Amino acid sequence: MDPSSGPGERTTYVLVDGENIDATLGGSILQRRPMSEERPRWDRVMTFAEHTWPQPAVGLFFLAVNGEMPYPFVQALMALGFRPVPLSGDAGEKVVDIAIQRTLEALKDRSADVMLLSHDRDFVPQVGALCDGRRVALVGFKEFRSKEYAPLADAGLQFIDLEYDVQAFTTRLPRIRVIPIAEFDPAEFL
Repeated sequence: MDPSSGPGERTTYVLVDGENIDATLGGSILQRRPMSEERPRWDRVMTFAEHTWPQPAVGLFFLAVNGEMPYPFVQALMALGFRPVPLSGDAGEKVVDIAIQRTLEALKDRSADVMLLSHDRDFVPQVGALCDGRRVALVGFKEFRSKEYAPLADAGLQFIDLEYDVQAFTTRLPRIRVIPIAEFDPAEFL
């Protein structure tokens, strides 16, 4: 049984590929290093998970650490209810991806649902294996997620937008997206 939940309770695991989300936000959307007010509000991610699938949520935030531990960031994550997973390895080794893959594989044997925050195609096999009747979601910016996840929608994979669905940002990001006519507001363009 999962130690984070009571008898018979399911858990939602929220796995954050911190490097991938940060690289997509800074490199593809903002095209510069994000300022603090432009970064996701991680507490909103946890609240969203708990409200979307009404059950306890456990947040695991994976980050590569080369050298010194980023203690202020780690402490902030802990204050928000995340368990930081700081990783190191040989140069060129994708330690965050390896750790997330192993975690997704380990979750196969648990009575748990999963929200993965990433766009990375490296997790497609593990996410596909979890689409076995449990709730599984890929959370990120839909225009940047790997197209390799698309076939998993038929197996139950949900796609959740970090900005529009989770509302994890306090400011509007400069994203170009297809706008459903029901949501079109000309004031945004004037």
